[in-house]
Amino acid sequence: MDGASVRERANDLPREPGVYQFRDDDATLYVGKAVDLRARVRSYADPRSRRIERMVERSVEIEPAVTDTETQALLLEANLIKRHQPRYNVRLKDDKSYPLVQLTDHEFPRIEITRDPEPGATAFGPYTERGRVETVVKALRETYGVRGCSEHKFAGRDRPCLDHDIGLCTAPCTGEISRGEYIGDVESVEGFLEGSTGVLADPLRREMDRATEEQNFERAANCRDKLDVVESFHDGGGAAVAAAADEQWVDVLGAVIEGDRATVARLHSEDGQLVERDRHTLSVPDDDTGEIGGVLAAFIVQYYAERSLPDALLLPERFDDDELDAWLDSEAVAVRVPGAGREATLVELALKNARRGRGRADGTAALADALGLDSANRIEGFDVSHAQGRAAVGSDVTFLDGDPEKADYRRKKLDDANDDYANMCALVAWRARRAVEGRDERPDPDLLLIDGGEGQLNAARDALSDVGWDVPAIGLAKAEERVVTPDGSFEWPDDAPERHLLQRVRDEAHRFAVQYHQTVRDEVSTVLDDVPGIGPQTRRRLLRRFGSVDGVRAASAEELQAVTGVGEKTATTLRARL
Repeated sequence: MDGASVRERANDLPREPGVYQFRDDDATLYVGKAVDLRARVRSYADPRSRRIERMVERSVEIEPAVTDTETQALLLEANLIKRHQPRYNVRLKDDKSYPLVQLTDHEFPRIEITRDPEPGATAFGPYTERGRVETVVKALRETYGVRGCSEHKFAGRDRPCLDHDIGLCTAPCTGEISRGEYIGDVESVEGFLEGSTGVLADPLRREMDRATEEQNFERAANCRDKLDVVESFHDGGGAAVAAAADEQWVDVLGAVIEGDRATVARLHSEDGQLVERDRHTLSVPDDDTGEIGGVLAAFIVQYYAERSLPDALLLPERFDDDELDAWLDSEAVAVRVPGAGREATLVELALKNARRGRGRADGTAALADALGLDSANRIEGFDVSHAQGRAAVGSDVTFLDGDPEKADYRRKKLDDANDDYANMCALVAWRARRAVEGRDERPDPDLLLIDGGEGQLNAARDALSDVGWDVPAIGLAKAEERVVTPDGSFEWPDDAPERHLLQRVRDEAHRFAVQYHQTVRDEVSTVLDDVPGIGPQTRRRLLRRFGSVDGVRAASAEELQAVTGVGEKTATTLRARL
């Protein structure tokens, strides 16, 4: 981009405060803030340094975002720099952020200034000046007596602490105030932090007037100074962003991409309280690597296809998908990318959850180290189930980053054989052939886990060798919980995370196989299949009512007719065939 292009783009920008991003085809190169977007961006037509000149030359677009105030622009700039880590910005190397005020999720909530809110806490901010925040929090405590002590100091007290003596706390720890009255005071504090300035300003003004009447001018001046801070506190754009009154369910999404995989963390809020957190992993095509918006769009479409949509979605970045926009709009879902306030804090928390999933203690790293593998992020577990050789089935479950990936579960009916080794060989051979022939859309796993000991593992390895699928395989024997590998068997400590991971995969493969076996077993009835007029649903009704084929045989023609609803002739035929 040259100077003329910068001037041309600047002419389309508003003369309002906001943030601008210089971007190339792939990423944000620079983020800046401005009181006047048009004037500030136009100044880049004549770069002030060689570094900025190189940045402008690499840029292909300028992306603006208008804010209400300059302070909001400052906060948004900081958030975007932390999120995008632009090459041409000076980047803070630690993880500090603007201060927040939290009300903890305790029986008697605590008010506290923090940079990392506790789980379940109601957080307000971020704010730009810690000094002003400290002044306001102290004024709130002096007015409403909300405690600021730790749980350790709060528990087990038999007399109030110094904070009560100097008027900062109403001492709920020793019962000096009832819980109902205390919660009422907490709600008043919450009201102020949500933007109701009068909740604190009015008591301060009355105290200032009293001090003036009593000619206590020093106290009056102190109240006046506090009042000035309180009345200007929300003007700077630091106030919390409260959800609309009709937004009871809000989902907050954060996403990170690592290689060809992305992790999306979801926080679910009901009536302003976080009630659920979960994480999900997506495969990212090579040509989409780095596109968080595309990952979020794909996640929203797939995740909410079979779930209720929330009233609002809070995202770290906007996706570029007109059809998805139209769908969410038709479902009355508000989509926001907050730049400041409580909502931005929640988005940052979702991003932390997404990042935290990488390398967490789920056993995958420990398992890879123990087995000498490059990775154990994707594991497939295999088990077979049958009843004395009848209704033989196999399960193939998938775990990704230590969690079940149920969309990748598979199951297969096997030829009836009362031979666990032959059944396992057939199951693994089926999976291997599909992979080698390109008929299985799932990625190859890092590891196969066979439910069983040396015999089952050898059968699986024979299948892998015959087909030519080069994937490492191990077994986990139930009785001794021994890990069986081609090089021998060994036991890991009971508390080893790698052992727990293998047990979860093995148990899930077993559950899935038994469940499928029971379904197939109930459906297997060649006698019933041969009766004209008896279809699958009628067979299931008969088996549910009488428990088994033998139970159906013991029923009378009248009972069969009553259960199935078939005519007398069909019921008589069925009875005769049985």
